[in-house]
Amino acid sequence: MASYARFLGRKVTVNYRVGDIMLPASGTFVGDSGRSIFLEQHIEQRGRCNYFRWEIPYQYIQRIAEAGSPVDEAGLASRPETVPQVAEQTASLAARAASGGSVLLPLSHRPKTA
Repeated sequence: MASYARFLGRKVTVNYRVGDIMLPASGTFVGDSGRSIFLEQHIEQRGRCNYFRWEIPYQYIQRIAEAGSPVDEAGLASRPETVPQVAEQTASLAARAASGGSVLLPLSHRPKTA
């Protein structure tokens, strides 16, 4: 039985974890396979209607809430998890470097200069 079927057809916001990164996704809840959920977002670009579709496995979902609900607004207004998350990533990289494992450093997004 699908765990999140009550959200079908509603606008939702989902926070999900991929590795050490927490990502947000928002859109219309269009499906629940029993193993994954599916979100869809329609946008108009240059006069053409396009859509994006996400498949998010159950084990990656951290939080799901209907868009506009008080829980969702409170979760998006303050993001206390970003500071500890950066500290965890830094500690994880330091531990891997100390153990002789390979370390990939994140690239900084610098603006291009002419």
